[in-house]
Amino acid sequence: MKEKGFTTQVVHAERLQNIESGAVHQPLHQSVLFAYEQAQDLVNVFQGKSKHHAYARQSTPSVNVLQNTLTQLEGAVSSLVFSSGMAALSNTLLTLLKAGDHLIMSQFVFGNTSSFAKTLIQFGIEVDFVDITNHTQIKQSIKPNTRMLFCETIANPVTQVADIKAIKNICQPQNIVLTVDNTMTPCYLFNGIQAGADLLICSLTKYFGGHANALGGAVIDTGNYNWQNYPNILKTYQQGDSKTWAITQIKKKGLRDMGACLSSDAIHLLSVGAETLALRMDKSCHSALQIATFLNQHHKIKTVYYPGLATHPEHAIAQRQFKYPGAILSFDLIDSIDCLDFIDQLKLILCSTHLGDNRSLAIPVAPTIYYEMGIENRKKMGISEGMIRLSVGIEDTQDIINDLTQALSFFN
Repeated sequence: MKEKGFTTQVVHAERLQNIESGAVHQPLHQSVLFAYEQAQDLVNVFQGKSKHHAYARQSTPSVNVLQNTLTQLEGAVSSLVFSSGMAALSNTLLTLLKAGDHLIMSQFVFGNTSSFAKTLIQFGIEVDFVDITNHTQIKQSIKPNTRMLFCETIANPVTQVADIKAIKNICQPQNIVLTVDNTMTPCYLFNGIQAGADLLICSLTKYFGGHANALGGAVIDTGNYNWQNYPNILKTYQQGDSKTWAITQIKKKGLRDMGACLSSDAIHLLSVGAETLALRMDKSCHSALQIATFLNQHHKIKTVYYPGLATHPEHAIAQRQFKYPGAILSFDLIDSIDCLDFIDQLKLILCSTHLGDNRSLAIPVAPTIYYEMGIENRKKMGISEGMIRLSVGIEDTQDIINDLTQALSFFN
C-alpha cells in the first residue's frame, strides 16, 4: 500500500499504537512508578531486557507514543523527548561528548545554544565556531579529536542556510557525527535522513506544538551513523543493535541521570497540536514569502533576510533542501527608524520572544535574545543592532501586511 500523506499519518499516529479502550488520543499517564507482580520483570526492565517502564523519569506509555510518532514522521530509527528543546540539545551533547573532544559548531547558532557551548568549554570540550556556509572553513577546522559538528538547517535570526548534504560529505569520511537542529524546518519541510543528518534535535515547543502552550524537545536518531565507529559509547550500552547505542546512552545518562523529562500534560498538548502541523506550515510559509517580498520592495526597509527570496545567498540550497524555506524572516529598517519605535506601532503582530506560533511575533533581536553576546559577536553573526525578527503566524496574510504597512506609515 502506498505510504499515506503527512497529515494523515500524524492525525492517526496515536490511535494506531494500540491505545486502550479505542481512544484516539493517548491517555495522560500521571504515575511516576510502575509495579510488577514478579520481581524478575522489574529486573528485566532495569537491565534493558524489557521495554516496559520502571520510573517516569525515563519512560511512560505517554512518552513512548509521542516518541513513536516522531520516529514514524521522520522515518528514523528512534527518538527521545525532553522537557524543552534546550534540554534535548544539552543532554545529547553532554552524554555523547567528553573532556578532550572537539566540537565544530556553526557561528550562527541561536544565542542559548552558543551560551551552552561555552559551558561545554568549561567542561574541557574544545569548541570551534565556524561559518557553516564556508565548506573550506569547515574542513580546515577538523582535528583528530573532532567528534561532532552541530548546525541548524536555517539560522535564527539571519537565516543562513546550511547545505546539509555537502556538510555530511565532509563529516562522513572522518566519522564525525552530524547533529542538526531542525526546529526552524520540522519534518514536514525537511527530510533529515535523505539530507544526511545523523542526529536531529528540535524544540517541539515551536512548530510541532504550534500553540505556545507546552514546552518540549526531542532528539531523533536517523540511522545514518554507525555507532560502532564512535569511541564515546560506553561499554555498558554497547549491547544489541548498534543503531540503538547512542539513544540508549542519551536516555540513561541524560534522562535518567539528569532528569529533564517531559510531562504527560505537555505530551498531550504537543501531540494534539502536531495534528495541524502541515496545515499551519503551509499557511505560515506561504505568508512569509509574500511578506518578505512586500518588505523587500518597501523604501523604508534596508534589508530583508529570508531564504525564499532570490537575492538570499543560499536561496538555491533552500529551494533544493526544503519543501518551503520556513516562516521566519528578519529585516533591517532604514537608519532613521528606531526598531523599538516601529514595533510599538504594530497592532496585530505581537511583541514577544518565541517563534513557530499561530500568532505572528516580532522581536528586536540585538537588545533581547542576543544581548548577552555583545556587539562584536553579533556582527560576526550578521546581526545588526536594529534587526527585527518576524515569526509569521497563520493570520490572513493581508492582515499581517496591513499591520506592517500602517506601522511603517507612522514614520516619515
